[in-house]
Amino acid sequence: MHELMLHYVVVGGMPEVVQNFVDTKQMNVVLKIQRDIVRSYEDNMIKYADDKDKPLIRECFQSIPKQLSKENKKFQYSVVKKDGTASRFAGSLQWIEDAGIISRCYNLTIPELPLDGNAVDDIFKVYVNDTGLFVSMLEDGTQFDILQGNLYGYKGAIFENLIADIFNKMGRKLYYYHKDTGLEIDFVTRYKGGATLIEVKATTGNTKSSKTILNNPDKYHVAGLIKLCQYNIGRVERKLTLPLYMAFLLVEH
Repeated sequence: MHELMLHYVVVGGMPEVVQNFVDTKQMNVVLKIQRDIVRSYEDNMIKYADDKDKPLIRECFQSIPKQLSKENKKFQYSVVKKDGTASRFAGSLQWIEDAGIISRCYNLTIPELPLDGNAVDDIFKVYVNDTGLFVSMLEDGTQFDILQGNLYGYKGAIFENLIADIFNKMGRKLYYYHKDTGLEIDFVTRYKGGATLIEVKATTGNTKSSKTILNNPDKYHVAGLIKLCQYNIGRVERKLTLPLYMAFLLVEH
């Protein structure tokens, strides 16, 4: 199952891409089609956007892999372009989101219900809605590395984008939690009626921030922790461990 999940990471869910993978099993063919799709996105930006917005939209779009691979705590307009600001690029980012290419994951003031009410509108991360297209935007050889289990510096970005992709397809809004004190939770979601922490780990990893939150129930009102990683299924008190490929089963709100 883990091997099949890695194939999904690099192939994604675009119908033409999936069909060609099923027919040929050739990753070079898959990659070519994915990059053709990405180029078509860029062409549409030029075709349909206002003239003054075209270069800004393209710069926003092309910065997304860097935004994720740097594991930034939020989307940074200065990564799009030096001295970039929200006033200059916010409209361009909105154009890309409205086109269905990306989704925002909003930071929470506190990881508890109501999540939408605790979300901060101007502090967010951005994920690509199709994880295969995201991987295709990375450097040559990345697909092969992923299939071999060699994730290097991209591992956090790749698996976070995978879970964002899965949650987005399930209709879940995306939230995370980060404080300057160092507390950081990859995702927070409503599960079985309570605010639930979601930690995404490419390998085993630790969950120090989650432990801090769970150990302070008077301050943080959360139902528990779900750790998505390469472990088998397990539960210890309020901590549930699941393989990454089982994320799509977290359907109970």
